[in-house]
Amino acid sequence: MAFITPASAADKYDVIVVGSGAAGGQAAYTLAMEGARVLMMEAGRNYDPRSETPMFQTNDVAPLRGANTPDKEFGFYDATIDGGWSMRGEPYTNASTEEGRQFKWWRARMLGGKTNHWGRIALRNGPYDFKPRSRDGMGFDWPISYDDVAPYYDKVEMLIGVSGSNEGLENTPDSPEGCLLPPPKARIGELLTRQRGRKLGIPVIPIRRAVLTRQLDHRTIPAKLHPGNAKAQRILAEDMQNRAACFWATPCGRGCSIRANYQSTTVHIPPALATGNLDILTNAMAREVTLDAAGNAAGVAFVDKATGLEHHIRARAVVLAASACETIRLLLNSKSNGFPNGLANSSGLVGKYIMDTVGADWGGHIPLLENLPPLNEDGAGGEHVYSPWWLYGEQKAGRLGFARGYHVEIGTGRGMPGGYGQYAPDSGGRTSYGRRLKDDARRHYGSFISLTGRGEMIPNADSFCEIDPKVVDKWGIPVLRFNWKWSDHEIRQAAHMQRTFADWIEAMGGVNRKAPDPDGRKAIQPGGFIIHEVGGTIMGTAPSNSVTNSWSQAWDVKNLFVADGGVFASNADKNPTLTIMALAWRAADRILDEMRRGNI
Repeated sequence: MAFITPASAADKYDVIVVGSGAAGGQAAYTLAMEGARVLMMEAGRNYDPRSETPMFQTNDVAPLRGANTPDKEFGFYDATIDGGWSMRGEPYTNASTEEGRQFKWWRARMLGGKTNHWGRIALRNGPYDFKPRSRDGMGFDWPISYDDVAPYYDKVEMLIGVSGSNEGLENTPDSPEGCLLPPPKARIGELLTRQRGRKLGIPVIPIRRAVLTRQLDHRTIPAKLHPGNAKAQRILAEDMQNRAACFWATPCGRGCSIRANYQSTTVHIPPALATGNLDILTNAMAREVTLDAAGNAAGVAFVDKATGLEHHIRARAVVLAASACETIRLLLNSKSNGFPNGLANSSGLVGKYIMDTVGADWGGHIPLLENLPPLNEDGAGGEHVYSPWWLYGEQKAGRLGFARGYHVEIGTGRGMPGGYGQYAPDSGGRTSYGRRLKDDARRHYGSFISLTGRGEMIPNADSFCEIDPKVVDKWGIPVLRFNWKWSDHEIRQAAHMQRTFADWIEAMGGVNRKAPDPDGRKAIQPGGFIIHEVGGTIMGTAPSNSVTNSWSQAWDVKNLFVADGGVFASNADKNPTLTIMALAWRAADRILDEMRRGNI
């Protein structure tokens, strides 16, 4: 079993997994390693970072010095091949033209999805994050607690490799011994943010990132992840030995040919394929989840993008892991007599309460960092430190004016030079030229610090997606129409971010190029811009208030599961990928258990 075509697919599988990213990769891995026969269905093309990653190319040899273009939103070397906020032949629409009411939908049409591109920030949700309504009366509590998910966080960290530290901070969970790899050392600018942040009461600690700072322990981890399964242990042990530790050569967003960082294509898929239990079908655009006479999921109808022909493959169970909004689209397009408003939608909540992360940025020039001696500060392809939310007490006392918090991602160092941002203008906003320009570039190189806020959004009834009644994609499949609105809580949070960041820059002796605007609407990024889409198929305690139960299992269809971020009942400030994988592993365990019991 391996990469197949529609003609070579089996007649029926135990499980079809739609999607191949963090959710699809994790679900397929867990199922295949434990003996289930799995078909992974991916809408994009095959992609192998071991051969396609530009590991050592520098920006000076890239078109436009590696700058972004409409086809490469994050620069020429970014791993995303077919995708972005806009895609030819695959439109989506927004219901409103009002400023601030649009949603930007990022998609990656390639094996591994957004895991090839993502920032590798791997943070655990904390106990507060699963029960936010109990703390402030807004949004929804999850039907599960941190304790329910913690064992799966442990497993995912050990499998993918996460570096970081245990700091004992409020709602920033520690990991058990053996889960984390050592964090890389902080850069000079990061040390400065820690020193001056301490004076402002802002903690700066090692960030958790899915990057190997040393090779994984292949002797002990496989038995912890797959107890009693000798075949799975052997396959995983061999695969772990083929992953090398990062040697700081390449920005992580390019992918990684030595498999040092987490991508579904380098971590989940290779060992799952080695079991012989996984088939992968690429260029398969899922159109509909079909039902049998009893109302259970029977399989998936899809369009073969190579031929334009439609096919259908059957399975005992179906896992939707295509990303939150793509899963919503598939469910809403799966209509039948039993589900005239879309599959698993008896509650009317499919597509409702979609969320993104609140984002606001700031930066400044730090004269203390000028003219430093040359040194290599490339590091692990991103931040080495960050600031977890530190104002829980003030927030609970109602002194902040917004209900949820944010963390701070810190950008500094002497990364690979680009064609902009390497020198500061004078007080009149003028830049130099000629020899002085070169001198200024050398002096200012590495003397800028960026502070990026990533905050929690409270789900609201004005943020949802639905099927556009008039627009279809190039295969004739109806597309999504988005409705979006930030609440005052998110807007005030964004304003607080910029005020805090400006104070922090000044505390470092730095120069703010402008004053922060008190209107958070001018600071906050558009919905979808942070690419943390979650919600829309939220889990809950009853069919009336949710789409899935606490196991990510559709209330209306017992053999249908949602493994992606769609099940999130809230969207903590923590980046969602680690939680997506933990919940996907948990859902896969549920499927295996239900199959053993004969319930599926």
